[in-house]
Amino acid sequence: MADRLAQVAGHLSGAYPRGLLAGEVAIITGASQGIGRSVALLFAKEGAKVVVTDLEEKKAQLVVDEIKLAGGDAIAVGGDVSADDFPEKVITATIQKYGKINHIVNNAGFTYDRMLHTTPDDAWDIIIRVHVRAPFRLIRAAAPYLRIKGSTENRSIINVSSTSGLHGNVGQANYAAAKAAVIGLTKTITKEWGPFGVRANTVAFGFVQTRLTAAKESGASIEIDGKKVALGIPQAAGKGVNPYAHIPLGRSATPDEAAGGVLFLASPLASFVSGHTLEVTGGAGI
Repeated sequence: MADRLAQVAGHLSGAYPRGLLAGEVAIITGASQGIGRSVALLFAKEGAKVVVTDLEEKKAQLVVDEIKLAGGDAIAVGGDVSADDFPEKVITATIQKYGKINHIVNNAGFTYDRMLHTTPDDAWDIIIRVHVRAPFRLIRAAAPYLRIKGSTENRSIINVSSTSGLHGNVGQANYAAAKAAVIGLTKTITKEWGPFGVRANTVAFGFVQTRLTAAKESGASIEIDGKKVALGIPQAAGKGVNPYAHIPLGRSATPDEAAGGVLFLASPLASFVSGHTLEVTGGAGI
């Protein structure tokens, strides 16, 4: 604990030039774009060695190249987070390259919106599989490298939730249920792994500028089991309506602003923060 506090004090005084996460290893899922990409770049800037995972390894490698160009250290691992072999693949690659794990950021996800009464089973199942089952399985696979008795290293789990998980949302029964579930998962990890010095927190995002909040009419989509699923929010029906009226700050967040909340939870600045849900929402939902 004394070493950790010294690290924080040194950083705040300007005498700690290597960054808040210097020498630590972070796995970030869904890190080729949007919030995940910003988290990967920010963690690397703060000295972390980053494992950039994404469905498409080529896209993940582009982020790795960007990190290395800036003097950082990272590797790319491609794969579907919901695949049965994904946790072992990522953990093995991480340990072979870096020998340890300090942080897991479960960020990968997407929306598959339908009104509750028209939501088919497959739209429910895939969202639960990606947003709840996948984080659980990755965390479980990392247990031998995180549940280390007597370790004083900074270690944490950060699961990404949403205002939908906190308050529900029209057209998102599946997404809201999944994002509420990860909060319960996080609190359980907090209680089970706290004795090993592992912190677990959730970050609940509001309106962040990503492909999930862009105009649905722009045509962004993801392919799921051979089906094309449209992403985004329909804009046509909301013409003339202020989309930020419910946000006290009166605007949406950038992915970089969202990443700042994740960095705080992973950093020694949050050394006594565990089991918390940090709302990065601009004040929405209060």
